[in-house]
Amino acid sequence: MESTGVFKQFASALEKQCGDRIGQGLTVALSGGVDSVVLLHLCQQFSQLHSGIQLEAIYVNHGLSDNADMWQQFCTELCAQLNISFQAVGVSIEAKTRTSLEAQARDARYAALDRHAMASSTLVLGQHADDQVETFFIRLKRGSGLQGLGAMRASTQLNSGRYCVRPLIDLERKDIEAFAQTFGLSHIEDESNKSDEFDRNFLRNQVIPLLTSRFKGFIPSVLRSISLLQAQQSLIDEIAMSDLAVCRRDKNISVVDLAALSELRQSNVVRLWLGNKGVNMPSQKQLGQILNQTLNAKEDAQVNVQLQAGSIKCYNGLMYWVVNSEVTLAEILCTELTSDVELADGRILTLFVGKGVRRPLADEQVTIRFGQLNEKIKPIGKPGRNTVKHWLKEAKVPSWERPSIPMIYYNDALVAVVGFFVNADYKASSGVFWQVQDAE
Repeated sequence: MESTGVFKQFASALEKQCGDRIGQGLTVALSGGVDSVVLLHLCQQFSQLHSGIQLEAIYVNHGLSDNADMWQQFCTELCAQLNISFQAVGVSIEAKTRTSLEAQARDARYAALDRHAMASSTLVLGQHADDQVETFFIRLKRGSGLQGLGAMRASTQLNSGRYCVRPLIDLERKDIEAFAQTFGLSHIEDESNKSDEFDRNFLRNQVIPLLTSRFKGFIPSVLRSISLLQAQQSLIDEIAMSDLAVCRRDKNISVVDLAALSELRQSNVVRLWLGNKGVNMPSQKQLGQILNQTLNAKEDAQVNVQLQAGSIKCYNGLMYWVVNSEVTLAEILCTELTSDVELADGRILTLFVGKGVRRPLADEQVTIRFGQLNEKIKPIGKPGRNTVKHWLKEAKVPSWERPSIPMIYYNDALVAVVGFFVNADYKASSGVFWQVQDAE
């Protein structure tokens, strides 16, 4: 492909993937390799043709190679020559069990790019067609399903809401390297790319060259298959979103409505629901356990399917996602009534003026306590006194949520269980009340 064809294909892909967001700036993920160097030059050419588009580059230094600092210096000098705003960001990789070094480095890289990029800018990544084919084969080796075999999407969104685009995703490596050679673009070579110890390198260096030499047009053919897989997954996602809308109850899932769906649609609803919460997809075995336990459990059964970051629980006909937490919610002394109090788990307790409880007297000390479920209280509109546990059970609050509910005390008198009820003996039409805002 000629250099003009490379730019036209890149520009068309970038405009399609970014849409109206393109005017909010572009942040190029720069590694110094040929892919990212060509990407940087293409983005600069594009920005010059579309004045007003702010361009920057970020190099993430993992420190995994002895040459990392040298690559950083190369990127620094390159951006200085091109007069492109540049920053280098250092990250440390903490070893994790059952997670590859490549995956850890990738996650740390995306997090650093997201954290340091311009506000609202779009991350522009240099993955190309050969990378896409490699990803397809890696997923195939793992036994991935339709979504996994769809490999990388041209446009994705991080949990923060920032968009990532891959405008080179349909360009082959040979065309990118030819572009760099035509314009004499210098770049660095990562020595680890030559090691077949890594699965991706083995595919890149041994397997895919053999296939491309044997089968004409092999990479474009695989790309067409990936495109078809992505289209099929998009259709499934549409159906799943429709089913989820029927099954959803606030943040939870109605077990009765889920049971009314076919088994395949049940699985898709649970995957979509968990995916929307940023949860790593459960294995097929785990998904089977979730559906079996939640749909076949007796009414009083304790459903608890543990996943990596939390667990699936059921209560009162609803399926809940409960995040693992080791935070201890200790008593908080409030020397004065303040509008916001940050709790140990990151939630914010906010004070409002209005119908609630009277303000504390001069000799009454205000404290926020947790887990005092055997404390007795007479809520407004309830007959008699009973334990907090009794009233929360009556309100159908799951047992695992009850210990984390803030309870407001004046001295040793419980005056309010935040978000649920106030002590009738302390009620006031022109008083104060509290609400809890979840941690972001």
